[in-house]
Formats: sequence, structure tokens, C-alpha cells
Amino acid sequence: MERYEILKKIAAEIERGEVSFPTSAVVALKLKRALDDPDCPLDHAARLVQAEPLLAAKVVAVANSTVCNRSGRPITDVRTAVLRLGFRYLRALASAVVSRQLAAPATARDRELADRLWQHTAHVAALAQVIARRVTRLDPETALFAGIVHEVGAFYLVSRTRDHPGLLDEDFPAWSESGEAEVGRAVLKALAVPQPIVDAIEVCWQGFLAMPPTTLGDTLLLADELAPVESPLRDLDGCPREGMAASIDLLVGEETLRDILRESAADVASLTAALQA
Repeated sequence: MERYEILKKIAAEIERGEVSFPTSAVVALKLKRALDDPDCPLDHAARLVQAEPLLAAKVVAVANSTVCNRSGRPITDVRTAVLRLGFRYLRALASAVVSRQLAAPATARDRELADRLWQHTAHVAALAQVIARRVTRLDPETALFAGIVHEVGAFYLVSRTRDHPGLLDEDFPAWSESGEAEVGRAVLKALAVPQPIVDAIEVCWQGFLAMPPTTLGDTLLLADELAPVESPLRDLDGCPREGMAASIDLLVGEETLRDILRESAADVASLTAALQA
């Protein structure tokens, strides 16, 4: 079967609900759905977080990042961390755990792909939050969430190499075309990701950055271009982007984008480290 046909088959399976999530991802999904209820009690949310060790560690780590804890006083318990972050942040972090746990790589090479993909994701999410706050003036938490889930389809494909050996071989040409979008849309739909986030990810897939950037899609694409770790699957498609980030010098008031990112470097480093914890 041709690889593009395999991608279509995988997307169709997801559309039919034939997608399985690891136990930790199921807990994170349960938390995400509970937090969709604005009346969800804080203690209930904290108990759900505590039920998944990876999520609990990530919540406490992010709550202690310089972005979220300007006082510098360490937070050492889940309930306080949940209170500090709020439910919208928790939904984003729950999605992070789902993304990370989707991939169950079969080989050492696939594990390396998954690790690099997560490093890329963490950098994009952290940069998107800073760019939203300082450049495009959009909601930083929404931008963080978009960055966390923008490669979720790629994580799922890494997990399917067990069933389709060679799917992500180095001469894989379909990833940058409609196959990426088909699988990505299907997984995003299965995770009930809001349509504005999906629309922003579509902009990232298309690769067209408006100047000056103003939308969530622009924010996400700019973060993707500036991330120091590139998506490993982009290396497989044979068509790397042509160094857009190297030529970016966007004037924002009296500051350049580079100045803003330099000033925010500590925040980006802190949040990236917390997301990768």
C-alpha cells in the first residue's frame, strides 16, 4: 500500500473512533473534559491531576516557572499549583500529556523521533505564549494550548509505525502535503480541540506567515519558525522551510521581535523546561 493511502486509512480509522489512548492519556482526557465544566470544583480537578503522575509533575513544574510564579516562592503541592494556574492552563497541560503519551514508539529510532518532536513542541508552545503576549496581543494561554497540540497528529503517526513499519522512513514525501492535514485534523477532532485552534494549526501547515503577524495562526507559525528544535518529521519530507526566521526583523513599536524574545528568554527557557519535565 502506498504511504499516502496508509495515511488516508489511518485518518479514516480515527474518524470512525478507532483510536486508542494509553492509560495516562485517558486520565488527562478525563481531566480536560471535567475542566470544560465551569462549575468543576477545585478539589475534584486536583484529585484528577494527582491520578496521573506525569501530569501532576508537569502542573507543579509549570506553576513554579518564572512565567507563572513571579514571587519565586516554591509551590510544592498539586492543589496550590492548580489554584495558581487556573483551569484554562490545566486544559492545555492535560492536552500536553495526551500528545506526549500518544506515541508508543516501536524502535529506538522512533523513540528518538518522539523525543525530538516533544522538544520541538515544548519550544513552540513556550514561544507562542510569549509572542501572543508581547507581539500579537492575543490570549497567551490560548497560544500555549495551540503550541502544545500543533503536532498531535505527528505523535499519533509515530505511534502507528508499529502497525506500518517504514511509514516514517527518511524518504517519506507525503507528510508535508495533504496526508499531514488529514491525520492531524482527525486526531484534533478526536481530542475535541476547539475550531479556532484547529484553524491556527491549518495556517501552520500551510506555512504562510502574514507580516505583521496578527492572528493566532500567525503567532503559532512564527513560534514554529523561531523554535531552536525543528520538527523531526519536517526533515523527512525533503522540503525544509527556507530559513524564514533568519530574516525576521519585525518592528513592534520601538522594539524588534528579536529584542522582545531576548528579553523574554528566561521566561521561554523556564516554561520550556517545565513542559518537558
